[in-house]
Amino acid sequence: MITVELRRAILAAAGRTDGDPQLRPAAGPGRYASSLPFRLTAPGQDPRAVAAGMAARLETEPWIATAEVTGAGYLTVTVIPDALAALAVRIPRAGPACAASDALRGRTVPDPPSADPLTEPTWPRARAVLAAQLTARLAATAGATFFSPERRPLPAPAPESPFPGETGPVVAAVPASPVPDEAGAVATAVAYVSAEPGPVVAAVDYAGPDAVRFALARMAPGAAAPEPALVARHVLANPAYAVRYAHAAAAAVLRWAAALGTSPAGFRSRLLAELSGSEELALLDAASWLPERVAVAARRGRPDEFAGYLEELAARTIDTMNTTGFTTISSISSERLWLADAARTALAAGLGLLGVGAPGRL
Repeated sequence: MITVELRRAILAAAGRTDGDPQLRPAAGPGRYASSLPFRLTAPGQDPRAVAAGMAARLETEPWIATAEVTGAGYLTVTVIPDALAALAVRIPRAGPACAASDALRGRTVPDPPSADPLTEPTWPRARAVLAAQLTARLAATAGATFFSPERRPLPAPAPESPFPGETGPVVAAVPASPVPDEAGAVATAVAYVSAEPGPVVAAVDYAGPDAVRFALARMAPGAAAPEPALVARHVLANPAYAVRYAHAAAAAVLRWAAALGTSPAGFRSRLLAELSGSEELALLDAASWLPERVAVAARRGRPDEFAGYLEELAARTIDTMNTTGFTTISSISSERLWLADAARTALAAGLGLLGVGAPGRL
């Protein structure tokens, strides 16, 4: 995918084989900025000179239209229109691998905890377990490998639960943090589980596991607990519903077209590339960031940021599927069917990484 290739190209232009080019969106589809020149600049050197040298090397790539210095020393790259449009075919053909990269190659992360976050007694505990699991999964998708750290022994169970009203506590150990300490050990914590269902289990019973799992995944550290009544709502203002709905909307376009005997074929990237400033190109631009957002969320230990990215991708998908080019299924073009398939595939890959189902119908 574009950001995977761009990451490698920028590092090569800097004479490096690994590292983080710190990519960020620039103005317009197919434009990407890197702040790497600032980190490569020696004392007394102008970062713009470093960026200019990298830009000269990048412009030899046939899929890069321009590489230029912007601002105080940012390196801004614009890919050719056909490279962005071709994602409509590349993403469906890659399948779940469209989210993969080698950005964290050589890194190691602890094995994820095996506990089920949806059975944890409190929202903070559920969020901590799921965040550790998702961080490990995202890191592996970005090329990291697992190791099994030494786990410290559990403290002796307390004679009674510290939580008022709870009886018959059960003690379970889960990593308090996915990051080992200097001795290579992962701290453990004690969770007391009442015989009565906790708020997380009750929310699952009310809203369903997929909705609760997505709400947990997007829960930032220290954030307020999700409200089951809001998580269960089938409205686009509810992110737990909107992302799954966007996948279903893209799948519906393909299903309806197939029922009319139409399928993706004879793709001509020029037809999408000429739609400058359109919803279609904005969707492809958002999809191009999938592997980079996986790597960044893993590096930061913030799977909630990846869930937020999926919300953005879902919004782009819904906007695009509602344009006239998609609502008139009987005359839809092959290029737009590929685009619908790309949106469906990227959303399915992202939801799969969060352990959330990607429904074909909602």
